[in-house]
Amino acid sequence: MVSRPAPASAALPPMTGEDGPPGFDAFGRAVLEDVRDAVFLSDAEGALRWANPAAHTLTGGAEPRLHPIAETSGHVEVAGHKRPARIRALPGGWHAWTVPAEDVPQRHVGDFLAEAGPRLAGARGRHGTARVIAELAASALAETVFVLLPTTRGRWEWWSCERPAAQGHGRIRRVPAQVAPVLAATFGATGRPQIAPVPAPEVATLPPVVADRFAGHADVSVVSLGPSAGSGVTGALLLGRRADPEFGGEQTRAVAEFAKAAGTALANAQRYARQEEATRGLETTLRPIDPPELEGTRFETWYEPAGGVLAVGGDFYDVLPHDDGSAFLVLGDVCGKGPEAAALTGRVRHALTALAMVERDGRTLLRLLNELLIAGGSSRFATLVLGTAQPVDGGVDLTLASGGHPAPLIVRRSGVVEEVTVPGTLVGISPQARFAEAGVRLERGDMCLLYTDGITEARNRHDQTELFGDDRLRAVLTAAAGEPAREVVRRLRQAVRDWLGSSAHDDIAVLAVECPD
Repeated sequence: MVSRPAPASAALPPMTGEDGPPGFDAFGRAVLEDVRDAVFLSDAEGALRWANPAAHTLTGGAEPRLHPIAETSGHVEVAGHKRPARIRALPGGWHAWTVPAEDVPQRHVGDFLAEAGPRLAGARGRHGTARVIAELAASALAETVFVLLPTTRGRWEWWSCERPAAQGHGRIRRVPAQVAPVLAATFGATGRPQIAPVPAPEVATLPPVVADRFAGHADVSVVSLGPSAGSGVTGALLLGRRADPEFGGEQTRAVAEFAKAAGTALANAQRYARQEEATRGLETTLRPIDPPELEGTRFETWYEPAGGVLAVGGDFYDVLPHDDGSAFLVLGDVCGKGPEAAALTGRVRHALTALAMVERDGRTLLRLLNELLIAGGSSRFATLVLGTAQPVDGGVDLTLASGGHPAPLIVRRSGVVEEVTVPGTLVGISPQARFAEAGVRLERGDMCLLYTDGITEARNRHDQTELFGDDRLRAVLTAAAGEPAREVVRRLRQAVRDWLGSSAHDDIAVLAVECPD
């Protein structure tokens, strides 16, 4: 007698009376599925064709090999370990290999929970966490598992898993408490999860997609997935068993401890989802938007905040059109980075948006903003350059005011790079702050670049003490002179990224104002 293993990559197919041993019917298969002994069936060619749940537990997903010693005895080898097996000849040349239950390794509750912990912690989102809970419970606690979580419009959302790996997901109507009192009590339970048997009549009241899956189970029970009254998560874990509990007398403890861990994982997933929603809302509010189209003027931007929880930071820009065809523009840098800097950035942007509706003088705007920041009691300050872009025949007139910000650079079409000298003090530090204003004209093909110090202070990927600096910035701009603003900004972005490599960087914001040909 020669036996061959089933391919490791292929699951053993379920057998019917036609492709199984002669006389092997649904009744015989059900009986073998419920026994505690590990049973393997090999066909007349010696190929392993089927294994019951106890045999799947024995192999743990590894490829089994069947080694005959005599007509009635042999070994089942799993991952190099051989376990004695009884061999029984079946009609048609088939054989049953049985590893007695006492030789099947018994799982310990602690081992199961230790295995489950990292998978629960690594699950992401409500859906992913519920799916993992169902998979883990079906691997050790029951043959059929349903995770039930309340959702909108009087429904439950469910995730299921059946041994060996069948999964499902959907929504069902919520069953009233008067016809499903055990489930209702479980959903309302707080404190340590308590497993409770679900009577067959109550199981029958559930929608068929759930009730039908528990048909023929020796035991159906339910346990709460809410770890505490303040968790914000309520849910239930339905467990159906056909065979004896895998953990024996420790089964109740195994279910309770797993339900507690699963409930905590769900609560964390829900908390994380709320944080993600809040983060997306803040990002939508705080992240600069693309500049509007303005006849006679083009704008190009580059916005790249430092890494962090929020995809926004302390650098910002805004371009707000006026009814006369001009536009208010501002680029700034709030001290610091991350959520705190982003919050102050939002205050500054909103304040300037409101002030720019009634005031156009740049020096006055900076003075009013300075007073607002000082009155607000913030310990942070900002540097800004703001002003007005006014298209005129053949060019664009810029009026710029600065509050301690790096000087704007004019890139002439000829290749000359000019600095616009606009003195001014930091905004939000002193009530005696003074600000100045300067005007400049852009001719066709010229561009004005407003930028934050995230450019010039970018650190070399090989030597963190070496900064990108003003000279490299000017060299990039000179080489790109005469090109459209989009190309100039692209070249600058590429140069800085090549300089940084994978190194961390400060917030970066660039606003280019172009007088197109």
